[in-house]
Amino acid sequence: MPPAGPTRASRLAGSPWLLLAPSLVLMLLLFGWPLVQGVLAAFRDEAGFTLAHWQRLFDDPYFFRALRNTLLLIVIVVPVQLVLAVGMALLMQARPRFLSGHFYLWTVPLAVSELAAGLVWLSIFAERGYLNSLLVSLGLSENGVQWLGYQNTGSMLFTVVVAEIWRATSLVFVIVVAGVQLIPRDYDEAAQVFGASIWQRLRHVTLPLLKPSLQVALILRTILALQAFAVAQALTGRDFPLLVGETYQWYVNLQNPAVASAVALVVLALSLGTAVLYLRAMRGGGR
Repeated sequence: MPPAGPTRASRLAGSPWLLLAPSLVLMLLLFGWPLVQGVLAAFRDEAGFTLAHWQRLFDDPYFFRALRNTLLLIVIVVPVQLVLAVGMALLMQARPRFLSGHFYLWTVPLAVSELAAGLVWLSIFAERGYLNSLLVSLGLSENGVQWLGYQNTGSMLFTVVVAEIWRATSLVFVIVVAGVQLIPRDYDEAAQVFGASIWQRLRHVTLPLLKPSLQVALILRTILALQAFAVAQALTGRDFPLLVGETYQWYVNLQNPAVASAVALVVLALSLGTAVLYLRAMRGGGR
């Protein structure tokens, strides 16, 4: 008589889905349910389905300014942070003196909250801040520069970019360092034996092997840049609006959760779109 096959209960007990079930339930409760409620709030009112909330959002002059500023912040900050993080990680790989000191120094901003970082840079870029005091004392400016003046959009963007680069480059750095540590040194040494220059080794050996870490760093940093709020709020208030800041304005100050949900869905769509773009681009680059 042939042996009996595994029962349905035994198959279920050995299924990986059983181990994943608690995490899946937690994810659904923490993210799935709020997402459903946000979508319903953005597309419904007392009478049912409506696009009135979106029309009100698009009629708001701050929305498109916030969208432009957020995209500018991503386009400028993310590439600069990636280049800095790769350079810092390669320096760590060269094992300079006081290696641990370099690592801890570069990761200090990770321990600083966004709001605290914004206040620190506010003390530097304010009208009577440290930077203007230095410029006046050196005779480079008579009364200082209005870095945070509401009419100086370019200088406000500059201050937010500098603050974000200082605050969040360490996050990208930690991810890239972890990736560099996983690359066998034999590959780089073999490339040196065959006469490859430092740039050739970087382009053809290090960066291709770093692709998974760079992909994670790009996706995570872009999503976090889309959520930037506290630094810009501390530096410029609503003179330099960002998308998440507009969500806060609509929800807290204007008492309109429906329009706030619409802005949040825009942030979600941009986050998903950039993640898919990075995944396709990095996958295509490896063919």
